[in-house]
Amino acid sequence: MSSSSDRKLVHVALLPSAGMGHLTPFLRLAASLTLQNVNVTFITPDPTVSLAESQALSQLFASFPQIKHQQFHLLPLDNPSEDPFFEHFRLIKESSHLLSPLLSALSPPLSVFITDMSLASTVIPITEAISLPNHVLFTSSAKMLTLFLSYPTLADSKAMDELDEMDVVKIRGLELVPKSLIPPPLLKKGNNILKTCFLEDSKKVAESSGILVNTFESFEQESLRTLNDCQALLKRLPPVVAIGPLPPCDFEKSQLQLTWLHDQPAGSVVYVSFGSRTALSREQVRELGEGLVRSGRRFLWVVKDKKVDREDNGALEEVIGDELMERVKEKGLVVRGWLNQEDLLSHPAVGGFLSHCGWNSVMEAAWHGVRILAWPQHGDQKVNADIVERIGLGTWVKSWGWGQETVVNRAEIAEKIGEFMGNESLRIQALGIKEEARKAVGAGGSSNKGLSELINVWRKF
Repeated sequence: MSSSSDRKLVHVALLPSAGMGHLTPFLRLAASLTLQNVNVTFITPDPTVSLAESQALSQLFASFPQIKHQQFHLLPLDNPSEDPFFEHFRLIKESSHLLSPLLSALSPPLSVFITDMSLASTVIPITEAISLPNHVLFTSSAKMLTLFLSYPTLADSKAMDELDEMDVVKIRGLELVPKSLIPPPLLKKGNNILKTCFLEDSKKVAESSGILVNTFESFEQESLRTLNDCQALLKRLPPVVAIGPLPPCDFEKSQLQLTWLHDQPAGSVVYVSFGSRTALSREQVRELGEGLVRSGRRFLWVVKDKKVDREDNGALEEVIGDELMERVKEKGLVVRGWLNQEDLLSHPAVGGFLSHCGWNSVMEAAWHGVRILAWPQHGDQKVNADIVERIGLGTWVKSWGWGQETVVNRAEIAEKIGEFMGNESLRIQALGIKEEARKAVGAGGSSNKGLSELINVWRKF
C-alpha cells in the first residue's frame, strides 16, 4: 500500500529567462511534468523580448489548459544595453524581489521552484528566505555546467593569463576544456555582462537544491560523472540530474507549408540555421548563400540579420541581393523569421544540419538523428561543437573560428558542405545516437528514471 507521502500532490513552479534558447527547455519540461501528473504553474516574465517567445507561450497554455499561468510583471526598463536578451536577464533579476509574495500566494503551496541558471543569484536567496526548495534548469550541456560551476575559481587564477589557445584549463587537476573553447568574454579583463553573470550565478547554482540538465548519460557520461563526484570539484554540490533530451511537444509543430520540402528526396536537404539570436553580417550571409549554391546540394536556409525577430522584417532580396536570390531558388528554399525546428529536423528529406550548436539544436538533432556541421558563433557553442564531434553526431570546421571573427569564403563553405553530406558513416552514427536519445527518455531509461526519482523526492518536500 502506498504511503501518504507517495500520494502527496506535487506542485512545481517554473521561471524561465529570456530568449527561445532558454524558454524552449522550460516549455518541454513543463509538458513532461504535466504528463506525469505534476501540478505546474508557469511564471512568465512580462513583457517578452521576441515574438517567438510570446507565440510559444500561447501555444503551451492552449495545449495544456491544466498548466496555471502566472504573469510576472517586470519593472520598467532603463539604461538599455546593446543585447536585448542580456538586458532582459538583468531586468528579471532587478524585479525578482517581487517574486516572494507571488510564490507564497500560489495554491496549493509549492513543492519546489525551478528557475533558469542565469537568474540564480537573485532568485535563490528569495526561495531560501521563504523555505522553498529550489532547483536550477541548466539550459546548456553538462560539459558547460562544469565550466560554469568552476568559473569563479578559474577567474581568480593568474595561470589563465599564461595559457596558449590550445592549452587545457585545469583547476587543481580537474581538466575542463581547451582555452580556445571558452567564450571570449570570460577571458577578458574587466567586467562584461557574461562574465558578471557567470561569477554571480554560478556560486548560487552550487547552493541550490538540485541541478537539472537537458542531456543524457550516454551522450555526456564523463561530464555527468565528474559533476556528481563532489571531490573532483573540491566542494559540496547539489545532485546533478540528466533529464534529456526533453522531447519536443506536439504544439511546437507549426502550420508551415512544407510543399517544397515534401518534393525533395529522402536525406538530400541541408537545413541551415543559426538559432533565434545569431545575426550574421550581410557579407557573411552572401558568402554563405554563394557557398550553398556552389555546393550543388539542396538546402533550406533560414536567413537572419537582426538579433530580435520583431526587427527582422526586411525583404530577403535586400539581405542577400536579387541576383543571388534567383540562383538560390534553383536548389534551395530561403525563409526569413522564426521556424520551428521540430517541423524540419523530423522531415525525412532533411539529411544534415549546418548549425551554430546552440544546445537545444544539438539535442533536437540527436533526437531526430540528423548529423551536424558545426559553425559555433558565440557563448557555449564551441564547447557544444566539441561534444558533437567527439560523440560522432557531426563534424566541426575549427578553422572557421567564432562568428564575426572572420568571413568564411564561399569556396570553403561549398567544399565542407559537400564533404559533410557525402559522409555516410556520419549519417549512420547520427541514427545510432537517435536510438540512444529515445532510449534515455523511454520507460526505464536513464533520464526517465532521473525525472521520476526527482518527482518522488519533491513529494517529501
